[in-house]
Amino acid sequence: MPEEDKSLLEVRDLTKRFGAATALDRISLTLLRGRLNGLAGPDGAGKTTLIRILTGLLGSDSGEIRLDGVPLAEAVARQGFIGYMPQKFGLYEDLSVLENLRLYAALNGVPKEKERGLFDEMLRFTDLARFSERLAGRLSGGMKQKLGLACALLGRPKLLLLDEPSVGVDPISRRELWSMVGELMEGGMTVLWSTAYLDEAEHCDKVILLDESKKLFEGPPGELTGRLKGRVFLLSEPSGGRRGALRRVLREPFVRDGVIQGGSVRFVTAPELPDGEPQALARKLGGTLAPAAPRFEDAFIDILGGGPGGESALAAGLSPLPDDGAVVVEADRLTKKYGSFTAADSISFRIRRGEIFGLLGPNGAGKSTTFKMMCGLARPTSGRALVAGCELGRSGGSVRRRIGYMAQKFSLYDGLSVRQNLAFFSGIYGLSGRAQKAKIEEMVEIFHFQNILDDNSGDISLGHKQRLALACATMHGPDVLFLDEPTSGVSPVTRREFWNHINGIVEKGVTVMVTTHFMDEAEYCDRIALIYRGRAIAVGTPDELRQSVADGGTPDPTMEDAFISLVRRSDRERGGGGA
Repeated sequence: MPEEDKSLLEVRDLTKRFGAATALDRISLTLLRGRLNGLAGPDGAGKTTLIRILTGLLGSDSGEIRLDGVPLAEAVARQGFIGYMPQKFGLYEDLSVLENLRLYAALNGVPKEKERGLFDEMLRFTDLARFSERLAGRLSGGMKQKLGLACALLGRPKLLLLDEPSVGVDPISRRELWSMVGELMEGGMTVLWSTAYLDEAEHCDKVILLDESKKLFEGPPGELTGRLKGRVFLLSEPSGGRRGALRRVLREPFVRDGVIQGGSVRFVTAPELPDGEPQALARKLGGTLAPAAPRFEDAFIDILGGGPGGESALAAGLSPLPDDGAVVVEADRLTKKYGSFTAADSISFRIRRGEIFGLLGPNGAGKSTTFKMMCGLARPTSGRALVAGCELGRSGGSVRRRIGYMAQKFSLYDGLSVRQNLAFFSGIYGLSGRAQKAKIEEMVEIFHFQNILDDNSGDISLGHKQRLALACATMHGPDVLFLDEPTSGVSPVTRREFWNHINGIVEKGVTVMVTTHFMDEAEYCDRIALIYRGRAIAVGTPDELRQSVADGGTPDPTMEDAFISLVRRSDRERGGGGA
């Protein structure tokens, strides 16, 4: 048997419980040597639990794990056999890049005489040599992930465990991470890559799909997507707009899932499809129907039983705002300087009522700085950030109560329960008495908080944390909603739930400004500003941005293709360099 066809890891009937909750239920899987394996599943499926057990950081209740033919405990005892990169940045932010490498080299038992050569190799591999003396806490998101990968590789492990390494990094950094992992594969390393980006799963040799503690699928991604042949359609230019069309599509009993893709609606039908149903639906909605190639995310949602539907109870309770086309949010030559460094350079755009406006950009490009100035969290060096005609930094509380804000990182009080956070933030936004009580009850019902109301908010799942943050940001019925990476790290199912709410409230006239690293989420935006090196290098609809980079080599570019091409075009126009 060829070496590459031999198994490195064998897991049999693995079970793990936390009290009455079962995190893993009799999981069995095999990882072959030198292969790239994806690990996918909704929030709470058991992915992180499985990875922590494989590292030896967490014990199991039952089952057997053999690594390289020996029990897991024996393999773990071999220093450097397993490399692990946790989901959250786990290095020391007050140490430099080089100091972190030295620390992890010592932990992996790297001999002193080999350190220098190994460090030089890792710094070249990750392109961090220029930043070796920079504190880890001052690195961009993409650089932090590269440093985390370098530290995980110091022991030259046979098995590399990556727990969502690309969450929160831009498409350019994601591709760089993939390129580096590709090089590792050529060297014969076995990789298990847990991911929330299902386009990444398509590039794996094998995907393991978990849901509710059980394994649903193990095999090549093409095997799963192949089940959707003839079941995926693209509805272009529907009458009445794409958001309304998506909601109507998702009402159909034969539709399993649907998303917005630029000016179109992409949907997946059930396996038992009545003849002519998609065509009849297209005629009813006034659009043009065409078959579309299945994607792994389509198959992922399908095997889970379909998406969450298209209705939003959050939007249902809102009163419509005037459909007057008024400019509600405006950036007027926004500039922010930190000493001699210009983080944002004369950025201008206007957002009309009922519009979703996206801010995209590589890590460290000025996107977050611009966003913070727009919602009043940072004061511009020059220029103005206007909401409802007022500068937030100089306005009273009446204007601030018209906006809602959801931070990228969970920013509620993790020492308070879910109920207490809802009460606190509703009070801040001016709700009291019966109105406050009714609104809290409404949010509990909408976001299904009934079973976690008295749980500490720091201990609930990431999906519930994000739902709680959205509830707190919207419970006062804001006219303008600022969302900073609202779905970072959550599953595609939860992301669809979020965007159903966002689409619904926008149809009621609420204006939304959002940042995201998910390029499929950018498709939901009416317009996008791409920020790079402190400037807005492109502003337009998703379709316009894609069309601007289409050529003979890439006639139908994705949003990720557009993102990368526009950044590279900007570099060429400005004489090279990069983020």
